[in-house]
Amino acid sequence: MTDDRALLAAMFQAAVRAAEPVAALAPHLPARPVGRTVVIGAGKGAAQMAAAFETLWGPCEGVVVTRYGFGCATRFVRVIEAAHPVPDAAGLAASDALFAAVAGLGPDDLVVALICGGGSALLPAPGDGLTLEDEVAMNRALLASGAPIGVMNALRKQVSRIKGGRLALAAWPARVVTLVVSDVPGDDPAQVASGPTVPDALRRADALRLARDHGVVLPARVMDWLADAPEAPDPHDARFAGNSVTVVASAAQSLEAAADVAQAAGVTPVVLSDAIEGEARDVGLVHAALAREVVTRNRPFPRPVVILSGGETTVTLRGPGGRGGRNTAFLLAFAQAVDGVAGITALAADTDGIDGTEDNAGAFADGSSAQRMRVAGVDPGAAQAAQDAWGAFAAAGDLFVTGPTGTNVNDFRAILIR
Repeated sequence: MTDDRALLAAMFQAAVRAAEPVAALAPHLPARPVGRTVVIGAGKGAAQMAAAFETLWGPCEGVVVTRYGFGCATRFVRVIEAAHPVPDAAGLAASDALFAAVAGLGPDDLVVALICGGGSALLPAPGDGLTLEDEVAMNRALLASGAPIGVMNALRKQVSRIKGGRLALAAWPARVVTLVVSDVPGDDPAQVASGPTVPDALRRADALRLARDHGVVLPARVMDWLADAPEAPDPHDARFAGNSVTVVASAAQSLEAAADVAQAAGVTPVVLSDAIEGEARDVGLVHAALAREVVTRNRPFPRPVVILSGGETTVTLRGPGGRGGRNTAFLLAFAQAVDGVAGITALAADTDGIDGTEDNAGAFADGSSAQRMRVAGVDPGAAQAAQDAWGAFAAAGDLFVTGPTGTNVNDFRAILIR
């Protein structure tokens, strides 16, 4: 079991290295401008992206915002830390700082936007007439709803002064080059961090329809404001014409890197998808059913095999509290569904190094995890009902702790079957 866990951990590390900022950014540097180079950015890996850009580019200026504890040393670019996943006043100040950084630029200047997952919460900027408290209330409602990330970001853009391409408009007439580490299923750059420099074709009516379809209940003040809110910027606005957007790293690339590690170890890798969404518990049950099929009937993939998947599942909160995140929630359902089945070892973790509310990236699970929880005095079914996946895996000694990785291409799931 130890060897299998070591192999899964090596695959996770390979996935993270594939999104390492220097290697990801180097092939995509823009032409140098006649004027200034201003760096802006947001996300849980934004500080590391800024440091990598400085290494590759040299002197520049600017500001990026990242999550508390995710910063790193930079020479030229200022790093601000703020709250994630619920915005705070430091994030509001960071949004103002990014606007200030791009103010007054001309056509000879270059803005390099370094964007990665987590930027939506890190860049609160409520529309005129709304407050930070309104945006916080909306964010809490979205996080509790279990709606897909695309739905949440579509709504976030409607109430923001900075998302949905608005920051790029503030930089005009400077050219904006956006370099994206994608953490969203499908790798649509307009969805990463809610696209501060990338406009979206979705209109306000589309966003509200999505909210209705997914049962999202927005705060009354936000709904009242949206009745007369201005539309988000149009992607066909001529001010976006000279800009460019490139996805420099993604879940697909990271899963392929993990697959290479498995192949070298003599285990056949199968990548299911890099864009799996849905309730974490349900996705865990489906993965468990597939793993049991391989164990009992050696199909649809012959053993030994490692089944890989990525994307962004969701957890619908059904009460106060709860400890953990979507990866441990996935694994708790998975562990119960493979209880007593030998030959299965799984790892699910967030590639940014933090899964939800605690300090672990995720956890391991196998056919004995549920029993170890029970021996430790934790009923896995009760833990699932209480939404305390972290507590269950902590009791079993199965937590996977890496610390912040400096990048973010979202969920990583690997199920090794001997």
